[in-house]
Amino acid sequence: MKELGRLLRFSRPYTPYLVFSVLLMACVGAAQALTALLIGPVFDRVLNPGSADAPVLLFTIPIFRYKLFLSDLMPASIHNVWTMVAVGILAVFFVKGICDYCANYLINYVGFSAVTDLRQTVFDRVVHQDAHFFEANSTARVMSSIMNDLEKIQVALSQILADWLRQSFTALGLLAVVLQTDWKLATVSLTVLPFVLLPTLRLGRRIRRTTRNAQDNAAELNQVLQETLSGHQVVKSFGAEEVESNRFRDRAEKLRDSNLRYVAQQAIASPVIEFFGAVTIVGLLTYARIQIKAGAMTTGEFSSFVIALLMLYEPVKRLTGIHNIFQQALGASQKVFEYLDRDQHVKEKPGAVKLARFEKSIHFDDVRFRYPSVPDGFKLDSIQLEVKRGEVVALVGSSGAGKTTLANLVPRFYDVTGGAILIDGRDIRDLRLASLRDKISIVAQDTFLFNDTVAANIGYGLRYASREQVHEAARNAKAEEFILRLPQGYDTIIGERGAKLSGGQRQRLAIARALLKSAPILILDEATSHLDTESERLVQSALQNLMAHRTVLVIAHRLSTVRRADKIVVLDQGRIAETGTHDELVTRGGIYQRLHDMQFLEADA
Repeated sequence: MKELGRLLRFSRPYTPYLVFSVLLMACVGAAQALTALLIGPVFDRVLNPGSADAPVLLFTIPIFRYKLFLSDLMPASIHNVWTMVAVGILAVFFVKGICDYCANYLINYVGFSAVTDLRQTVFDRVVHQDAHFFEANSTARVMSSIMNDLEKIQVALSQILADWLRQSFTALGLLAVVLQTDWKLATVSLTVLPFVLLPTLRLGRRIRRTTRNAQDNAAELNQVLQETLSGHQVVKSFGAEEVESNRFRDRAEKLRDSNLRYVAQQAIASPVIEFFGAVTIVGLLTYARIQIKAGAMTTGEFSSFVIALLMLYEPVKRLTGIHNIFQQALGASQKVFEYLDRDQHVKEKPGAVKLARFEKSIHFDDVRFRYPSVPDGFKLDSIQLEVKRGEVVALVGSSGAGKTTLANLVPRFYDVTGGAILIDGRDIRDLRLASLRDKISIVAQDTFLFNDTVAANIGYGLRYASREQVHEAARNAKAEEFILRLPQGYDTIIGERGAKLSGGQRQRLAIARALLKSAPILILDEATSHLDTESERLVQSALQNLMAHRTVLVIAHRLSTVRRADKIVVLDQGRIAETGTHDELVTRGGIYQRLHDMQFLEADA
């Protein structure tokens, strides 16, 4: 009920539509009940011409001692019973059709709108999550929850909710019919319902677990699919097509088995209800023969009772199926609500202030850090470093020394576990995240580009940038010369992650994007490590334009790229081992000199 309540809260903005649809569905249920009542006059009067002029009893309310005759509902000029019955049948079905159509549309509008709002809320929550979240959850699993899990919720809150209201009101109307015809007989006939409903409720809990397992299996299948398609070159280069095919088949069979378990659990309710219904009908027929012979009940009254009872079993059967589908939706909602309930490690403090401008320095004040997911693993310890405005500071060291981790603390992709990072003397945890990140540009080793035009990818650095600003950024990034050779120039779609471009071209687009943003702090994370000599020369030239008049943190393995840095910081196992200029460190006999000698020996070899 907690999950259901949370789901229904998203429908609150659409309450008027929901209320109106409920009223319309109540009319549908009443029309269905009237359909069953009209069977009595057909048998007692229409098919018995000798009794055509007698008043036709349609409905009684014993509590108020009131009897409603069909002639009360029709104009006095209409005397023919068949005409009255025919008009009644047409009117009932017309009203039922109109009400059902309008109610069904309104409920689907509410359901689709509520789930659209929920999907947007989940997406907004996920997109604002910190790096820890994306380390703990694969892309495919998150995508499966946002799409597949919410698809099941959407079905439950639109089509199935409409059917639930329709069947509920129909069941209430038909229940009133059977009770007013012979309440004692109705009570005996309905004693079988508990034997049907109780097992159904128990099945619902199993169905919820089965659904959750099925959704997890679907997420695993999506993960295999996403990894295989994204890494298709690796798969082909290692001849692993058969391996990936077997992985996909294994996950697909697990998903099939979970879905079949759901089908087996969900389908058992229908035959159980039908069997108990058949038992009830046999007993009723035996009872009816006795009552009709004794004159206590007419054939038409019994026909109305039996048909109403048979019609009542249908919505009961449908309601058990609907209950199971709701359980399926609730099972799917568990992962969605986990994302909504997950606390963010990196979040903005209440009362955080805006960083208007960067003027003085970035100060790492006794910074310590451990990854929450591996508390006994890598750590930064006692980092004491100041980067003054306008300085170029290089972070070097062997792989795993902590260079990228240290740089990622500045834009608060992670929060320090000890000490503080100060910008102009203010702890970055006291700043608004948007204003902090607005002052930082990043050009990473693995450039990410969107499957969009060249202009759109460059313009991502500055919202509402003019075409001329985009062109100027491309020229300064040494990118325009290759852009103009593309089939549609700046309007060329570059493919997923920039697949239609070379590594150097992708890097120059990333530099153009950073130039357009024009942030005062720049982080370069191995920006030229994967490039050939010619591409590196072009990118280095573009980087010089980007670094001008900015405060720069450079992460590099190639020491040739950091010779001109104002300060070189050598990291070793999460600590600062050495600090100085290139000329100071290259003759000191420490880690930097060893790295320098190794690289130039390799170059000579």
